[in-house]
Amino acid sequence: MQGGSVQASLETYSWTPPQDMKKYSHLANHTAMRAEIVFLHAFEKVFRLPLRCLATAGNSKVKMTVMNHLRGILQASPRTLLWRRSQVPRSMPVRSCSLYTCTFRTRNRVYMGESYYKRTRETLLRREELSPRPKVPPLWENLDLVPAGDRQSPINIRWRDSVYDPGLKPLTISYDPATCLHIWNNGYSFLVEFEDSTDKSVIEGGPLEHNYRLKQFHFHWGAIDAWGSEHTVDSKCYPAELHLVHWNAVKFGSFEDAALEENGLAVIGVFLKLGKHHKELQKLVDTLPSIKHKDTLVEFGSFDPSCLMPTCPDYWTYSGSLTTPPLSESVTWIIKKQPVEVDRDQLEQFRTLLVTSEGEKEKRMVDNFRPLQPLMNRTVRSSFRHDYVLNIQVKPKPAASQVTP
Repeated sequence: MQGGSVQASLETYSWTPPQDMKKYSHLANHTAMRAEIVFLHAFEKVFRLPLRCLATAGNSKVKMTVMNHLRGILQASPRTLLWRRSQVPRSMPVRSCSLYTCTFRTRNRVYMGESYYKRTRETLLRREELSPRPKVPPLWENLDLVPAGDRQSPINIRWRDSVYDPGLKPLTISYDPATCLHIWNNGYSFLVEFEDSTDKSVIEGGPLEHNYRLKQFHFHWGAIDAWGSEHTVDSKCYPAELHLVHWNAVKFGSFEDAALEENGLAVIGVFLKLGKHHKELQKLVDTLPSIKHKDTLVEFGSFDPSCLMPTCPDYWTYSGSLTTPPLSESVTWIIKKQPVEVDRDQLEQFRTLLVTSEGEKEKRMVDNFRPLQPLMNRTVRSSFRHDYVLNIQVKPKPAASQVTP
């Protein structure tokens, strides 16, 4: 068959996954991409010949010529993207991270089989290679960090896998605006720090056994609005995430000591989404031009960060780590279920900050989040019932009509 007729046949060829995939199982050890199965299935459909005709061809040069010719046409054709598009929705933002370890290593490997896991892993790795986003934030570029342990953060939170814990208490937040000290650009984010020598700004309750003092809060955000949050919920990214960092002053003498030990820190995570203008956040935004460059610091007094919290008390909690060096597994994470709304202009002001000092070539501070980490054997607990969160309204059963004898 000539190349022109092959091309003409492929112009009308539309591939769909064959119903019987078992006949291709013997090729599993010889194929790295699902495109090979697309190719083999296309051979049968286009040439109307069974695969054994190609496999038993006497002339190996003829066989290889036909295979390479058809593979080249398929790779050049936009139709080869059909399987890739069907596997990963185009609306999902691409994160250059180990998302597949969170999403597929546990649940899908068990319920959908090893072969499905491998194929999906390859698809995500291929998307990762094509992604224009940086592999690591600027802070990590010159550091050789290989964290040990199985409680690293951030993670992908899955609704169906989180466990409702009726024993989780409401989280009590008590901040004194007068303890706010200053705001500074540390080359990775901007931090608002607080005076923490006394219990004036603390949180208690929730999953915590002691009071935890507020040390600082900061944000993580993306280069565009499609991503930016460190944690994700069912693989959904938010444009930014707020972290309020607290330390256990009952068990430890300083923040530095608490940051290295189990149950030393408690971090509240709040997702930011696009919406209406956030009036209280604007006070922070107005200060950002004065700390545009790395290592700049200005006073920033009388600010109550509880104004950045959502009104909904629901949260997830799990045991994790810092997402910046030293990555110590000392954090009790409390991730608020409800995001807060900010407008696009406010997020754009975050992106005007620089990771470079004054006088250096300017480099924007964006994509300052750590890649997702595997959940491993941890359990994510929720303070709320899932049927309530998913807005499934259970209709009360009608009372049984009484029959009068």
